[in-house]
Amino acid sequence: MALSDTILFGLAIVIILFLLSGIRIVKEYERGVIFRLGRLVGARGPGIFYVIPILESMQVVDLRTVTYDVPPQEVVTRDNVTVRVNAVVYYRVVDPEKAITEVYDYKFATAQIAQTTLRSVIGQAELDELLSEREKLNLKLQQIIDEATDQWGIKVSAVEIKDVELPKEMQRAMAMQAEAERERRAKIIRADGEYQAALKLKEAAEILSESRGAMMLRILQTMNEISNAQNTTIVFPIPIEILEYFAEAKKGKKEQ
Repeated sequence: MALSDTILFGLAIVIILFLLSGIRIVKEYERGVIFRLGRLVGARGPGIFYVIPILESMQVVDLRTVTYDVPPQEVVTRDNVTVRVNAVVYYRVVDPEKAITEVYDYKFATAQIAQTTLRSVIGQAELDELLSEREKLNLKLQQIIDEATDQWGIKVSAVEIKDVELPKEMQRAMAMQAEAERERRAKIIRADGEYQAALKLKEAAEILSESRGAMMLRILQTMNEISNAQNTTIVFPIPIEILEYFAEAKKGKKEQ
């Protein structure tokens, strides 16, 4: 009797543990996809529920946003420049049932789609577009990857190109181009300044020519500024009237 009681007690414990093994707890950010005899039953959670041992199985899917760092890819742009580009992809599972039944490994598949799409899109763009219109390329990448992964229950929320590495020769060429562009702008600004200064001098000369005493006052003001400086320069001002007297006298002699 003691041996049989021990066996029955052991069997009871095994049965109880076997039944308790079907209890599952799924967290708030997870869903449990249930299969019964190989057939899809549906997604459950969050909370606690029971999975029939042997007859049912469950795979847990995380619904949080996943950040995938795309490894650097060597790509030849449309204008035949070799660059190394890396990016980051943000995606999450919106349909747990499709993520399990439509693709073997949705994380690996999404990563491969992201890499191939990055190489394809960058290969169709020129270098200037890659450097100056990055937001446009990010949107294009997001749309293409999201469309490809939609059948797997994946939603791609954003794609960002992080870094573009150029060859050393291209970096030197771009530096020379930027320097030449800055010199061109500096020359244009300098020439424009001289042109504006010439216009102001012309206006000033026209104003001074309207009054005989204005030029003399300007000369006296200049002399006053010179006298404040410590120098040995001696200036003898000649009144404009005297110059006009000699000019009229010379004109009179010619008429005679």
